[in-house]
Parts: sequence; C-alpha cells; structure tokens
Amino acid sequence: EVQLVESGGGLAQAGGSLRLSCAASGFTFDDYTIGWFRQAPGKEREGVSCIYGGDNTTYYKYSVQGRFTISRDNAKNTVYLQMNMLKSEDTAVYYCNARAGHSNDYWGQGTQVTVSS
Repeated sequence: EVQLVESGGGLAQAGGSLRLSCAASGFTFDDYTIGWFRQAPGKEREGVSCIYGGDNTTYYKYSVQGRFTISRDNAKNTVYLQMNMLKSEDTAVYYCNARAGHSNDYWGQGTQVTVSS
C-alpha cells in the first residue's frame, strides 16, 4: 500500500521556521519525483518545490526561492522542506506528492502551516 505521511506543520510567527517531512512507503522511492504543493483557503493548489529522483535536481516556486530548501534522504524514504523566513502568505495546507511517469501519482493527506504576522 502506497503511503505518504506529512508532518511538521503547525503555527509559526512571521520570520520563523518550520520543517516539513514526507515519509513514503509502498513504492520505489528513489525513482520518484517528490513535490510539495500547498493550498490556501479559497485558492487553487499550487506547486511549491520538488526534487527529482536520480539526480536530485530541485525546483522552487519563485516566491519561496531563498527561503525554502527541499532535500531527500533515500535511505529513510523521506523528503524534507525546510521553510525559513516564513510569511503570512505561506499559510496553507501543504501536501506531499510522489510522481513517476504518467500513471504513478500519489498524494499525502496534508499538514496545516499557519504563519501569524
């Protein structure tokens, strides 16, 4: 059974930090691109960052560049999102996604991040 379990969300003050974790099981983790998405109330889900399987190339949404860092530990089947210098506009439910090809696409249940100004 495929599982993606996010953790690490919570309440932070503006300028503070949080680290999200996504623990995966049930598939060949190393082969998958792992991404973080977020959805704020009343808004569409958007991509925040991703890290590719194999060469670990990373991508960041422009508004989080320089503040967020994505990394993966293939030995632990876990991806992390270190979020620094948090802003109120980072408030959202954050979802972990694992994707390989066109037919392998999995989502976690989400973790709430709330940034108070």
